[in-house]
Amino acid sequence: MLALLIYRITILLLFPILLLALLFRSINNPQYRQRLSERLGFFPSSYSKAHSKGGIVVHAASVGEVIALTPFVEQLLLQYPHLPITVTTFTPTGSAQVKKQFGSRVQHAFLPLDIFPCTQLFLARLQPKLMIFMETELWPNLISQCASKKIKLLLINGRLSANSVKSYQKIRALIKPALNRFDKILCQSQDNLNHFIQLGASTEQCEMSGNLKFDISITASTNEKQAKLAELLPSQKQPSQRQLWLVASTHQGDEEIALAAFKIIKKLFPELLLIIVPRHPERFSSVAKLCVRQGYSLAKRSENIRVTDQDIWLLDTLGELMPAYALADIVTMGGSFSHIGGHNPLEPALFKKPIIVGSDMSNFVEVLMQLQQSQGIVQLSSSEEKNNIQALAQAVINLLEDKDAASLLGSQAYQVVLNNQGASTRTLTQVQELIR
Repeated sequence: MLALLIYRITILLLFPILLLALLFRSINNPQYRQRLSERLGFFPSSYSKAHSKGGIVVHAASVGEVIALTPFVEQLLLQYPHLPITVTTFTPTGSAQVKKQFGSRVQHAFLPLDIFPCTQLFLARLQPKLMIFMETELWPNLISQCASKKIKLLLINGRLSANSVKSYQKIRALIKPALNRFDKILCQSQDNLNHFIQLGASTEQCEMSGNLKFDISITASTNEKQAKLAELLPSQKQPSQRQLWLVASTHQGDEEIALAAFKIIKKLFPELLLIIVPRHPERFSSVAKLCVRQGYSLAKRSENIRVTDQDIWLLDTLGELMPAYALADIVTMGGSFSHIGGHNPLEPALFKKPIIVGSDMSNFVEVLMQLQQSQGIVQLSSSEEKNNIQALAQAVINLLEDKDAASLLGSQAYQVVLNNQGASTRTLTQVQELIR
């Protein structure tokens, strides 16, 4: 209790700094200063008070988590049509994804800052039966308040790396009580389960349910968006069609590596079209300028112009990465070169695409392991890190030169997705046990 009290006082004292941080981020992304009241715990007034209380709240921090949670939330909507389902996020991109995916079928707001008055307002307004957190989202104050109000707590798709355990051990007095307040912790794998127990969760709390991120599917909306994107690309029916290399969810540093590798690849494949999809919208403009500075011709998706002989197509829009995967010949995942920990390779695997990643995939250790065991992914080794440019260029060239090998790589990745689906159903079963 003492650790929680110290945490509450510290966070309250840091409140002005947290607000300034949000305002600073809003310089490049104005959405961070919009709906500021929700960060303070005020739920949107657009939802009727009569219908917003007594339901289930599911927290998905950002866009990747929203996508992963989509099949599970769809099952909740079917199973509990009489209960309000609220999906919270912490980023504007995650918010946009919720609105696109579910529209008015769910209630939506930003999760408030983990400060006592803010979380108190939030819980008083919604009065949920069950609060669901995902992966490593541990909000000590909010979790404590839920427990004191007898609100059931469920952690799903639990993920805790060895490095995270070391970091959390430094504040174990705060984290262990937070973990023990959960009614159940559903983990992606046995390793993750062991890490939660190592950090202080009880054996009885923890179960292995599998990874929700495998439960993805190609929707009608994805197919519609794919068709719209295809209209802007060179005809795929021509014998001399341009091959497409998509570099997805890039962070600062990733684009420099990709552009330098592209220069090498173009010597052998001059018609190759590079598609770059930055992870964060506030970087769209700077990435466009970087491409032009390096001498490449550029088409922007936001301008809705047809790609003809341009070198690069910048996907500077939201919600179109999944359909873009369907059009690519080769996919490289960003964040794996810039020590971010990588991004979800299962999405391109769903489209049977050959996937290349850098040496840092620490956010997807189990997924990577399964893909590697099935020979469904190419990962550049850490020994190649100093020469990422040449290694990446060679990996792309190898797949462009051997289409059979590329096709087999994609098919084997797709099989991994199929073999591991079912976590959403197992998670729903646990929800049913908690809110009988």
